[in-house]
Amino acid sequence: MKASVYIAMSLDGFIARKDGALDWLDEANAAVPKGEDCGYQAFMESIDTLIMGRKSYEKVLSFGQWPYGEKPVIVLSSHSIVFPRDLPNTVSHSSESPKDLLERLSKARVTHVYIDGGNTIQRFLSVGLIDEITITVIPIILGDGIPLFGPLENDIHLTHLRTNVFDFGFVQTTYALAPKPLQGE
Repeated sequence: MKASVYIAMSLDGFIARKDGALDWLDEANAAVPKGEDCGYQAFMESIDTLIMGRKSYEKVLSFGQWPYGEKPVIVLSSHSIVFPRDLPNTVSHSSESPKDLLERLSKARVTHVYIDGGNTIQRFLSVGLIDEITITVIPIILGDGIPLFGPLENDIHLTHLRTNVFDFGFVQTTYALAPKPLQGE
């Protein structure tokens, strides 16, 4: 099974303001030409299931209409969640560890999952369960906010796969997580 991250961040590494606000991202998206989605739709078509944290889920709910249609979405939280009636029945809750969840999904023949949300991405990264990361850097410096990355026990080595530079200033880079180098290399 492949686990991917697809996310936007400020030049200084933040995915949202401290209070979770995304006004800066909405403002940046206003400069994107009509019909350009920076590969998001193709990425969404490539995944079987989206796994997100509770804070990301609550932020998505605040947008109004559920943007994922019937795509299976698993919300990770240690607390139970009561889902609104108007959400598709493909939205579920899990309190499993990242490893246990991916093992369960793999047994269910899920082949590609999208990991979303700062804490959730950090949890999956810290245990080596992310295969590919696509980061779209937005040309803004926030100075403070919710960081994409957090403290790690060990370095995570990456292999560059591709970079797309968009005329409107976004820079999108995709990395594969590289195997850990052997001692002495």
